[in-house]
Amino acid sequence: MTSLENRSTRTRVRREELLDELVAVFLAEGFATFTLDELARRLRCSKSTLYGLAASKEQLVVAVVKRFFQRATTAVEQQAAAPDDHRERITAYLLTVAEQLQPASPAFFADLAAFAPAREIYQRNTSSAAARVQQLVGEGVTAGTVRPVHASFVGVAVASVMSAIHRGEVTATTGLDDAAAYRELADLVVTGLAPRC
Repeated sequence: MTSLENRSTRTRVRREELLDELVAVFLAEGFATFTLDELARRLRCSKSTLYGLAASKEQLVVAVVKRFFQRATTAVEQQAAAPDDHRERITAYLLTVAEQLQPASPAFFADLAAFAPAREIYQRNTSSAAARVQQLVGEGVTAGTVRPVHASFVGVAVASVMSAIHRGEVTATTGLDDAAAYRELADLVVTGLAPRC
């Protein structure tokens, strides 16, 4: 590897580390009130280093939120791939969604809801997750590991609940945070898919 390639690799690794550090800060504290100067101090880097990640604070928020959801999606898919039984896969999928959302503070979710580009990323990920649950249900029906249900209906129902979680309606009416709501959703869906004796 040439010195230019080494430097390029180091730069890429450092950028990924900074994004991961920003994910941790944003999840814990939200992002709306931070300035780039404050973030640079927190991460012990220069402001120009942050500008190397994104051209503005808004673009940096988008990059960090994307990073969070990309990492979460990878973790969710890895966990859902392990079980053979489709009900267990659906449980693993939804519980891992809950696990990935657990570190997110109310401030993070409030900022996510208030900033349209970040809210859209969350909404796209929610829609993808609902479609994935529908796919898992359909596969389970075909394989005979879940009772015969209308997979599209289950997908629509899951998407509706996920969207309500995303919009903060579940928290407002039940007091459950997003992670706890996903755990309840997993229990409800998997219990509903159990073969009838």
